[in-house]
Amino acid sequence: MTGATAPPESSRLSVGEHLQELRHRLAVSLLAVAAAAVVSLAFADRLLAWLKRPAEPYLTRLAFFSPAEGLMAYLKVTLIAGLALAMPVVLYQMWAFVRPALSWKERASGIAFVWWGSLLFALGGAFAYTVCLPLFLKLLLTVGGGAFEPVISVNHYLSFVTGVIVLCGITCELPLVVVMLTRLGVVSPAWLRRMRPLAWLTMLILAAVLTPTTDAVSLMFVAIPMALLYEAGLVIARWFSRG
Repeated sequence: MTGATAPPESSRLSVGEHLQELRHRLAVSLLAVAAAAVVSLAFADRLLAWLKRPAEPYLTRLAFFSPAEGLMAYLKVTLIAGLALAMPVVLYQMWAFVRPALSWKERASGIAFVWWGSLLFALGGAFAYTVCLPLFLKLLLTVGGGAFEPVISVNHYLSFVTGVIVLCGITCELPLVVVMLTRLGVVSPAWLRRMRPLAWLTMLILAAVLTPTTDAVSLMFVAIPMALLYEAGLVIARWFSRG
């Protein structure tokens, strides 16, 4: 890392110390998610109604086909809510783990990492809820033009909906990951530019795998934002490399 003071030799950890530190950070993150999930139990009914809303024009009720499936649905909703609520803590633990490898100047941007990471995850989830889910559910639940009546397991529905929300939230972290890797010296803006065609192809393939429908419109709704996020990360990385 050019132009910055490297961490002192005394701050370097052995492999065993790194593993111990990693276990500690993971434990704190898991405890934060568990605590937030317990708090979310009080709002489980509201969360279920909120997650069902994108499908309401095409799906009246959700069903469960085993005695424990209803309970598992509540646990799944509260766990996802716990992850969303605890995201600032999880991101801070990630930052704290890599912080010893950073210069003193780079360590000062930890709050910005947590702030932007949480905001990007929330924006990705909001995009999934307002754009992707209504489009996907309309296409999937209107197959047959009314000849079929959808009877969907609540766990299958929640797995689909929360999966789309979480994946979009994680995908929106792409610019932050690119900036972080650039600051650590793992990648460079020049390397990112050279890898652009391969990155676009990879994102197109990933969008095809993640998109639950086969039409081009749905594919572009996933692939284009991913490409724009990559380009945003490249622009920000170029700006940071100049500093």
